[in-house]
Amino acid sequence: QVQLVESGGGLVQAGGSLRLSCAASGRTFSSYARGWFRQAPGKEREFVAAISWRGIDTSYADSVKGRFTISRDNAKNTVYLQMNSLKPEDTAVYYCAQGSRPAAGSRPHEYHYWGQGTEVTVSS
Repeated sequence: QVQLVESGGGLVQAGGSLRLSCAASGRTFSSYARGWFRQAPGKEREFVAAISWRGIDTSYADSVKGRFTISRDNAKNTVYLQMNSLKPEDTAVYYCAQGSRPAAGSRPHEYHYWGQGTEVTVSS
């Protein structure tokens, strides 16, 4: 089993920044992709960003391109999401996930393990 624990969420004003972290423990594999998804109240879970197992390939949702940066430290089994220029529409619970293959995917079914989420609230 893999346990994923997100941290770093909170309340921030529009235009501000937050850095989310996702630490993995248990039967983790650095050779798998990691991703971030988010779910706003009343909406479906949506893809935010993903990173391949070596950290070479990344992908982003159009809504966060140029503002968010995903990175990973395999020695620490940790993935990060740097979020800059935050907007009220970024308000959501953010979930970290570990994929089932090395390549970075954008679909939830490509990820087998999920964290409990960390809440991000952006005030206007």
